[in-house]
Amino acid sequence: MTLEQLKIGQRCKVKKVLAQGMLKRKLLEMGITPGAEILFRKVAPLGDPIQISLRGYELSIRKVDAKNISVEIID
Repeated sequence: MTLEQLKIGQRCKVKKVLAQGMLKRKLLEMGITPGAEILFRKVAPLGDPIQISLRGYELSIRKVDAKNISVEIID
């Protein structure tokens, strides 16, 4: 499962960042690292970007970037 497939209010844990090159580096620098817990907060009115909470801050990322983040749902 990837991050953009979650529903609002779901929590997950990052399994792996699937991106390569500069995008992978950008995601890792934003704190999206394996083991990080994420709360899917909301979706913009037109469907993109999405807002997530992780490591004590809010982050908005594009759905195309969220497809590169493999996650597992936390109950």
